[in-house]
Amino acid sequence: MIDLSAGLRTALTLGVLAVLLLVMLTWGWSNATAPLPGSDEPEEAGACEPWTVVEGEQLDAAQVEVTILNAGTREGLAGAVMDGFLERGFREGTSGNAPRDTEVAKVQVWAADKRDPAVVLVRSVLPKPAPVREAPVDLVDLPGVVVVVGNDFGDLREGRSSLTAKQEGAACAP
Repeated sequence: MIDLSAGLRTALTLGVLAVLLLVMLTWGWSNATAPLPGSDEPEEAGACEPWTVVEGEQLDAAQVEVTILNAGTREGLAGAVMDGFLERGFREGTSGNAPRDTEVAKVQVWAADKRDPAVVLVRSVLPKPAPVREAPVDLVDLPGVVVVVGNDFGDLREGRSSLTAKQEGAACAP
């Protein structure tokens, strides 16, 4: 065995520990800044590809994107309603708060045509009555069927999971 002086052994030990510290810091930093597991999928993987459903064609809940807006003061209402739609097989659009001047007591659907097959399918899950109104001009670009809920909103109904389109409408590509 090589006989080293105490000073040299101390310097060697500190050098090895410094290298280990740098290796561990590098490893820790790269893991701390890495994406979370399962988030390496492209962000657009679940995005809705526009598709036109024609009269007589089957439309499933999985082909209908829903956006939920909370027009009331109940915190988390939009997220809870979105969870209910997701449990019923619908596609997730966005959820958040409606514009401040929006007055909806129970529920409204913002859509251009209440006979659109996607709107009919969404309304089958909503408590009655669920009137259809034209979306405000600044919100027409929201994805999917827009559902606006207010403080008096109760629970979703079981509703339908599919239907046969009675007219042409918008959907998400299967």
